[in-house]
Amino acid sequence: MNGFAWMEHFRGAPWLSWGAAFHVALFGLVTLHALRHRRRADSTMLWLFVTWSLPVIGALLYAAFGVDRVPRERWQRGVQRRVRMDGARDAATDDVLPEAYWRSMGRAAATPADEWTRELDRPLAAMLENYPLLGGNRITPLLTGDEAFPKMLDAIREARHHVHLQSFIIGHDEVGREFMEAVAAKARAGVRVRVLYDRFGSSHALWGGLFRKYRKTPNLTIAGWTQSNLFRKQLHFNLRNHRKALIVDGRIGFMGGVNLNEYSRSRPGQPAIQDYHFRLLGPVVQELQYSFLRDWHVMTEEDPERLLSAEHFRRLPEEGPALARVVNSGPSSDLRVAVDVFFNAVNEAREQVLIITPYFLPSEDLLRALRLAALRGVRVQLVVPEKSNHWYTTWAGRATYEDLLEAGVRIYERPPPFMHAKALVVDDRLGVVGSANWDFRSLYSNYETLLTAYDPDFAALLKRMMSEDLNVSREVEWPAFKNRPIRHRYLENACGLLSPLL
Repeated sequence: MNGFAWMEHFRGAPWLSWGAAFHVALFGLVTLHALRHRRRADSTMLWLFVTWSLPVIGALLYAAFGVDRVPRERWQRGVQRRVRMDGARDAATDDVLPEAYWRSMGRAAATPADEWTRELDRPLAAMLENYPLLGGNRITPLLTGDEAFPKMLDAIREARHHVHLQSFIIGHDEVGREFMEAVAAKARAGVRVRVLYDRFGSSHALWGGLFRKYRKTPNLTIAGWTQSNLFRKQLHFNLRNHRKALIVDGRIGFMGGVNLNEYSRSRPGQPAIQDYHFRLLGPVVQELQYSFLRDWHVMTEEDPERLLSAEHFRRLPEEGPALARVVNSGPSSDLRVAVDVFFNAVNEAREQVLIITPYFLPSEDLLRALRLAALRGVRVQLVVPEKSNHWYTTWAGRATYEDLLEAGVRIYERPPPFMHAKALVVDDRLGVVGSANWDFRSLYSNYETLLTAYDPDFAALLKRMMSEDLNVSREVEWPAFKNRPIRHRYLENACGLLSPLL
C-alpha cells in the first residue's frame, strides 16, 4: 500500500480528525514541557490527566496555572552586569562600592558559637550561600494586626528618607486606606516611597481604584506584581508574590504573615484572625531590604544602581543577640528553598518540633521527616485551624493525619477565629517564621520570605505565643480519628488527590 492509498484508507476516520490531532499535539507539548522542567511526579500526572480529559481547555489551564517555574533572566541581566549578586562574597572594605559592601556582609557575617547550632546550620549555610547568617539582631514578635499595625504606622510616620512597603493583600477597606494614606503623607513630605502589591491578592483594591487614587502623588510609586503578560509570552496566572515586608530608612524592618486588611485587626464583635508578625532591628534588615528591591526591580526595571545605593544599605549597629538569615523562596529558584529549610529543621531536631500553619498540605519528604522525627523520640506537635477559610484544604490536610498520628505526631486543631500564623520552633533554639505555609502553593508556586533565627530568647517568646494557640486547641486523638465515618475518608482522600493543585 503506497502513501496515497494509506491516506485514502484512513480518510474520514474520526480519531484522525484535525481536532483530535490538535488535541494530541497539545497534550504532547504539555508532556514535553512538564518533563523538561522537572515537575513533581504527582502534579505532573494530575496535569497530564487534566490536559487529556479536557481537550484544548486542559492545555490552556496548564499554561495559566500549571507552570511553577519562571526564568530569572530579567533580574540577572540587569544586576549581575554591575554587581556579583549571586557570586562569592568578597571581604568588605571602606573603599568599595556599597553594593559589594552590603552583599558581602563581611562585618556582620556570623558563625554559631555552639556545636548544636553549627550542626543545625551547616546544611543551610552550604545550600544558601547567598543568604548570609548575620549576627547582632533583635526580633520582636507581634500578635495580629492589633499589635503590628500601630508599630508599622509609627515607623512609617517617623521615616526620614524612604519607605518600602510590600504586601500580598492590601485591602480595599479601612486598614488598606489607612496605610496608603500614611505612605502618601510621607511622600508629600519628601520621603521616597515604593509600594509593591500582588495583583491577585489585592485585586479588590486594584479594581476598586485605591491605588489609582495615589497615582500622581509625588515621591510615591506603586507597582503591582504579576507574571501574566501576553506581550511577554507570560501566562503564569498561578504565580503570586506572597511576601509581606516593610522597611523604613533601611534601619527597621517588619515581616511575617499579617496582610494589610481589616480581617487582621479586631473589630467590634469580630476578633482579628490569629496571625504573627515580627519587628526586625540589626544587620538582617539589609537582607530584607534586598529582598524587596529585587522584587521591585523585576516589576519596574528601575535602575539597579539607584536601588543598590548606600542610602538604602546603611551600616547598622548590633541590636540584639539573634543570629538570623533572610531566605527567599520562589518559582524563579532552581532550589525548593522553603522545603529544604523546613526539612533540615525537622531532620536535625533532637527534642521538640512545634509547628503552626494555616494550611497543612506538605510534600511527601516533609511528611516523612515529621514521621521519622516522632519515631526517634522527638516531641512533634502540629497546630492547624479547625476550619480553614478554604474548606477543601481542611479535608485535604486531614488526609495526612493517619500516618502522622500512627507515628506519634500530636496534632491540634485550633477553633475560630481563623488561624493564619506560620511558625516553627526547634529545640528551644531555632525559630523559623515568615510568609510561607506548609502547603504546595507556598512550597512550590509562591514567592515567599522566611526568617531563620538562632536565639534562645526569641525562640522562647515565639514558643510562648504558639503554646497559647496550642492550649486553646483540641487534640486529634488517634483512636477516635481512626474510627471516623467512611464518608470523611472519601472526602479527605478526594481533596488530597487535588492537593498538588491547591
